[in-house]
Amino acid sequence: MTPRVLFYVQHLVGVGHVFRALRIVRALRGQGVEVDLVFGGVPIPGLDVADARVHYLPPVRAGLEVFNRLEDGDGNPVDDAYKDRRRDLLLDIFEKAHPDVVVTEAFPFGRRQMRFELLPLMEAAKARQPRPAIVVASVRDILQENAKPERDLEVVDIIDRYFDHVLVHGDPNFVRIEKTFPHGDDIAGKLRYTGIVAPQPPVPATGDEAFGVVLSVGGGAFGHRLLLAALKARRLSVLADARWVVLTGLAATPAQRAELEALAGENVTFERFIPDLPARLAAAKLSISRAGYNTTADIYTAGCRAVVVPLSDGIETEQITRAALMNQKGLAIAVDHEDETPETIAAAIDRAMAGPSPDRSMLDIGGAAKAATILAALARGEEPTA
Repeated sequence: MTPRVLFYVQHLVGVGHVFRALRIVRALRGQGVEVDLVFGGVPIPGLDVADARVHYLPPVRAGLEVFNRLEDGDGNPVDDAYKDRRRDLLLDIFEKAHPDVVVTEAFPFGRRQMRFELLPLMEAAKARQPRPAIVVASVRDILQENAKPERDLEVVDIIDRYFDHVLVHGDPNFVRIEKTFPHGDDIAGKLRYTGIVAPQPPVPATGDEAFGVVLSVGGGAFGHRLLLAALKARRLSVLADARWVVLTGLAATPAQRAELEALAGENVTFERFIPDLPARLAAAKLSISRAGYNTTADIYTAGCRAVVVPLSDGIETEQITRAALMNQKGLAIAVDHEDETPETIAAAIDRAMAGPSPDRSMLDIGGAAKAATILAALARGEEPTA
């Protein structure tokens, strides 16, 4: 029998973790594993799923005004009947797919709002006879630190009851999960580090697509302030005369775009999104960006110098932690999240260009292939050696 994996992905606001999961899905397909991808968020056009079977649940997203309130794709509050329909569809997909392994992206470390359907899925996976499905959590290396300690204890309890393995998509020599999850020792026997889930090494862009500086902010929902400050920093820095490309993100409004273009001057190109970001970075002298997981994975693969300015909204801590570690280990120049000004960004640009190229050779960035190898072995009933 061909090994089979059911991979559950739910995005509520950002979509970075969707693309991380898809890198693993493509690697699984490359190893001959059948994949049923269960997608619970608002559909994203043009996803490369490498011929995995995609099952769309009725979409939910985080509330645009109240994050903890779930909404459907049209912004209507999700009621119990809607949740019941999703739960029943998910359980039906599980029964028909009959997977050897069930993977939950982020849960139980995140996606608490989805317990109404994921806990029944866990129960079904562990109760199935004659052989239960193996249950695996897929989680990034740096977690959002909980303001409520009881939630971390809840995570440990769910892992103890339902999960066989936790795949941590990071390099333990860079950071271990215990840094942001205080009960890591309680689940140590189930942890497996895969390395960072990065893209394949790119062919550097050439000609008109090659830029000296790539300024990006992911999806753009929280990036306008950084774009403004970095464009003002441009004229103050040693890269004032370089060609810049500014990636505003899909969430940028026409008014925001106009404000940025008024600051730009010559040699600045604007794009909302480019599918080949690693190729652009590989040709660049410098990347200026936030410090999200996927963006930094792209930087590591491309090999360029980098200035990172972590997102901070008073609640999120993940990017602040990652940026500090990158700065400490010489992987990038970090700007303090409370000092996001043209002057500090210009100074960071100058430091990045004056110093040596970062040596990122010590980082394990083969996380997609290693995660797929582990999951494929589990699906075949073997003990993973990776």
